[in-house]
Amino acid sequence: MNTQLLLIQVFNGLVNGAFYALLSLGLAVIFGMLRIVNFMHGALYMLGAFTAFALGQAFGLGFWPALILAPLIVGVLGMVLERTLLSRLYGLEPSYNLLLTFGLTLLTQDLVKQVMLSQFAVSSAPYTTPEVLTGVVNLGFVVFPKYRLFVIALTLVICLVTWFVIEKTRVGAIIRASTENPSVTRAFGIDVSKWVTGVFGVGVGLAGLAGVLAAPIYSVEPYMGAELIITTFAVVVIGGLGSILGSVVTGFAVGVLAAVGAAIYPPIANTLVFVLMAIVLLVRPSGLFGLPEGTR
Repeated sequence: MNTQLLLIQVFNGLVNGAFYALLSLGLAVIFGMLRIVNFMHGALYMLGAFTAFALGQAFGLGFWPALILAPLIVGVLGMVLERTLLSRLYGLEPSYNLLLTFGLTLLTQDLVKQVMLSQFAVSSAPYTTPEVLTGVVNLGFVVFPKYRLFVIALTLVICLVTWFVIEKTRVGAIIRASTENPSVTRAFGIDVSKWVTGVFGVGVGLAGLAGVLAAPIYSVEPYMGAELIITTFAVVVIGGLGSILGSVVTGFAVGVLAAVGAAIYPPIANTLVFVLMAIVLLVRPSGLFGLPEGTR
């Protein structure tokens, strides 16, 4: 493999890693406060892409309005689901949450499939890249599509802002307090249930944002999140459940590792991340950046 091809694979890996980072960041935010694993996250990623496509078809809205509206719509939907369904299962065995979110995943995928076939007469559809981000950029050492560089840069900004809010602001302090000791937090007059709903909305909104960013690169189709979410769960486990920093760093690292591995030896591309996950779990069961359960 020559250096040029290797650099291209590294940048392709960073693009894939951006989607892993956004999805695992959303999962980490949700797990950090609610202590539930949202199996529906991949379907919400797909729903973000579909919402952007539907807004364009129905109202003529382009990429930039959809980049704001689609995550908001997905986030509000997530808040409704949390209040009406998930909140009824808090305190029960985790398997109930898994079964519910898995069922919602199947329902969402089939519903989007039927809408695309009945309303748009397609089973998958391309999404137009915004004109200002078409073309390529010569970085001196590699030529790379402008839109993909935008995805990497925006994802880094979103991840940095999320980390700053959670770790360095009063909002983050309330979220952490609600997670660690909800009864004491309520004693200070803070409505923990509203914060739980808001955090869940932000987490699924990040999945919707990832879907909108993915739409110009991949076709919009009902099952686009099914394979991606499996790798994303592996990323979350490797980084450490509930760890913001772990989700972001591991997301980008896994994306690069898988892309370079695919170029060097393609048969190992789909299994490399799971081999890494097994090694990390053997050496450090709490993940690279996670804390042992008793110290949280």
